[in-house]
Amino acid sequence: MKRISFFAILAAAVILFVVSCQVNHPIVIGETAIIVDHRYTNLSEISEQWIKQAKSNLCIAYGHTSHGSQLTTGMTGLISFKGELYAYNGTGADSALVLRDNPFSGASDLGNPNRTVWATSTRNYLDDHPEVNVIIWSWCGQVSSADSSDIVTYLDLMNNLEYDYPDVHFVYMTGHVDGTGLDGNLHIRNEQIRQYCITNKKILYDYADIEMYNPDGTYFGDKIPNDNCDYDSDADGTRDANWAIEWQDAHPGEWYDCSSAHSQPLNANQKAYAAWSLWAILAGWGGV
Repeated sequence: MKRISFFAILAAAVILFVVSCQVNHPIVIGETAIIVDHRYTNLSEISEQWIKQAKSNLCIAYGHTSHGSQLTTGMTGLISFKGELYAYNGTGADSALVLRDNPFSGASDLGNPNRTVWATSTRNYLDDHPEVNVIIWSWCGQVSSADSSDIVTYLDLMNNLEYDYPDVHFVYMTGHVDGTGLDGNLHIRNEQIRQYCITNKKILYDYADIEMYNPDGTYFGDKIPNDNCDYDSDADGTRDANWAIEWQDAHPGEWYDCSSAHSQPLNANQKAYAAWSLWAILAGWGGV
């Protein structure tokens, strides 16, 4: 019987190890950073031309769980509030924007069932649906518990997808605010994502930043806001007010009621406005 040498076994093991490891590609540098945040929540700044252009040009796949649903429930409510111009569905029927809501198999969001499966699910979906040209995934609460290496894993997986699918726009996202303030781990990790996107000219939908400002531009990020829009109004360390409810009460008719998981309708309104800004930018709009 032929004997297999120790060195042959070792070589085979090394090859298997290398193949099974994640290979990180060179960083893909975009033409310009696209940072969609609270500055992009004024729907009136986007002309009808760019809304229609987005509906003609984009085929979007969006993966999320409950927190991420604020974006799509806000978009659904917007149709009743502003009209069929802002319609979306999974097929593009009736000249709607093509947005496939949770079409992926095997992963629910960027941290469920773990921090990596979403990337494999994305690859499988893109291989079967080459018409898709925008991929966006949201977090639930996993940024709050992430360490620096967890975020590096996320950034590397996104970059690898950009490298392997150069005709697809991959949208990065920050995690929702959690009441831990500007000194908390959530904010530090979000800053890690933001800096990476700015430095390497990526596309970022800054979910957390949108939750730190009301529509008038008043800033609440230094008042330990949480995902329900509660904040500390008198710096005593206790959240005793709600910026979204305050604004809604003061501006009847200027916002629309809609489902907004873990939060207030205005928050989902703002997410929808920012989403349409993002779609318009990806279709060629120059932004604000």
